[in-house]
Order: sequence, then C-alpha cells, then structure tokens
Amino acid sequence: MSYTGPERRKHPRINGRFIVSYRVLDEKDEVDISQTKNLSLGGMLLTTNKKFNKGINLALEIRLPFDPNPIMIIAKVVDSCEITKDLIYDTRLAFVEVDPKHKKVIADTVDYYLRKG
Repeated sequence: MSYTGPERRKHPRINGRFIVSYRVLDEKDEVDISQTKNLSLGGMLLTTNKKFNKGINLALEIRLPFDPNPIMIIAKVVDSCEITKDLIYDTRLAFVEVDPKHKKVIADTVDYYLRKG
C-alpha cells in the first residue's frame, strides 16, 4: 500500500536518468557507475548493485545537462531496498555536502524538468 497523504518532501523531485559514479566515502578504490531514477535539490534515488546500510556516506559524481563538468556530492544513505534478489537495489540518498555552485546547477536542472513537464 502506498502513502496517499500530503507531500512530505522538502524539495520537488523530478524523474530523470542521469549518469552517476559512486563509492563509499572512505573507500577510494571501489567506484561504480549507475543512473538516477529521480533527483531533487535535497537528494536522489539511485539504482545500485549492492545494498548499503542506512547512514553510510557516499561520494557521488553526477553529470547534469547545465554543466559540462561532473557535480561532486557527499550523500547519506536513507534506505536501500532490494528490487532484484542479490542484483539491483533502489538506494535513497540525502545530500549532505554540495558546493553552492553545484547546488545551483541541480536547482536549474530540477526547475527545467518541472517546467518541461
């Protein structure tokens, strides 16, 4: 059963597939690449190939249409749910650290896709 009450998110969210490389913040060697399922100014839903524990910090690099350079973000895992057994997980992330310039690029991207519908 899905939630039918009022919107609880602080920021509007767009559905969008953007390329993201990610790794556990403290692990320099294990970088993986995936796509977002949705994005907001406060976080994203990312498809991952493993389950992450709640509270783990990930280092992210995301490519968005309004900046030719990757956007660097530190995000905390809110939840990680198995979609396909031992293969695909939906991982919800809340942004912890985002450079103000990069925050504007995220905001511009979200605004553009919200207007576009």
